[in-house]
Amino acid sequence: MSGHSKWSTIKRKKGAADAKRGAIFTRLTRELVMAAREGGGDPDSNFRLRLAVDKARSENMPKDNIERAIKRGSGEDKDGVVFEQITYEGYAPHGVAVMVETVTDNRNRTVSDLRHAFTKAGGNMAEPGAVGWQFDRIAYFSFPASALNFDKAFELGIEAGANDVVEEDGNIEITGPVESFKEIATLLHKAKVQPEEAGLRMTPRQEVELSTEDTVQVLKALETIEDLDDVQNVYSNLKVSDEAIAAIEGA
Repeated sequence: MSGHSKWSTIKRKKGAADAKRGAIFTRLTRELVMAAREGGGDPDSNFRLRLAVDKARSENMPKDNIERAIKRGSGEDKDGVVFEQITYEGYAPHGVAVMVETVTDNRNRTVSDLRHAFTKAGGNMAEPGAVGWQFDRIAYFSFPASALNFDKAFELGIEAGANDVVEEDGNIEITGPVESFKEIATLLHKAKVQPEEAGLRMTPRQEVELSTEDTVQVLKALETIEDLDDVQNVYSNLKVSDEAIAAIEGA
């Protein structure tokens, strides 16, 4: 498991108890809306939507909220707010490359918030294409090893066309080409495995290794960006060491 994935897992578990339910529901709603807009409102034929629904249910999101978000995305709700999905690029402190995926109903607000967050952290936003070439898009799934043992997960990954299956710290990660996303999702669903994370994500072609102190500084900057209302996902080429994770957890 990559250091940044490990840090994301730790944050998720650490923040589960005290996370603001409203903020969680806001992000889940936007994911449901975008998934329904992209592939239609039927979870049986729209794999991204099915995963979004499963995730919303795991967070105890009310059924009415889920259905309303799907209708908004599929166009059945004509009065809904119009969201758009935009990816921004930038640099965190020490030249760390950053990709930020957002879902917003007001791109001017989003750009303003992002620019402020980057600048305050000692970084800056970049022009489209300036950072993106340093990343590849992949299919990504993560779930507890208790949900499916490694041997079966490995067999599933091979059958689905995945590139890699790894187990570390009680979690299993399956990664593969974008084209394998649908098949991996289908086989996990058949195996009754509910991923904690699933989707298309960005992975750096090369990672930047910094000192523990500098790594902690960048992680805090990335957290600030992640906490913005319109931000769905943040990716970087920072290599996160166990020492940096221990340092920021103890801060």
